[in-house]
Amino acid sequence: QVQLVESGGGLVRAGGSLRLSCAASGHTFSRYAMGWFRQAPGKEREFVAATTGSGGSTYYADSAKGRFTISRDNANNTLYLQMNSLKPEDTAVYCCAASRMVLALWGYEYEYWGQGTQVTVSS
Repeated sequence: QVQLVESGGGLVRAGGSLRLSCAASGHTFSRYAMGWFRQAPGKEREFVAATTGSGGSTYYADSAKGRFTISRDNANNTLYLQMNSLKPEDTAVYCCAASRMVLALWGYEYEYWGQGTQVTVSS
């Protein structure tokens, strides 16, 4: 069992930055691929970014490329999402997730989910 707790969300103006954190507990963190997803009101959940257990490989949704950076600190069991140049359309609840796969890009590939943290970007 893996427990995930996100933090770092908040209200920011367009063009600003936020760094989200996801603290993991339970089984060995480095054995899990990790990802970030988001869900805006009235919309389906969408993939944002993912990384392998070592953090050596990363993958981004087109909407995140060039603005967001996913990273992890396996020594401290923490996943991060650095978000720069934020836009109002980035407003959503952001969730981290853990997968036993080497790299997972789809929601159904993840076994464990956090509760999420709200990110609101004002124009």
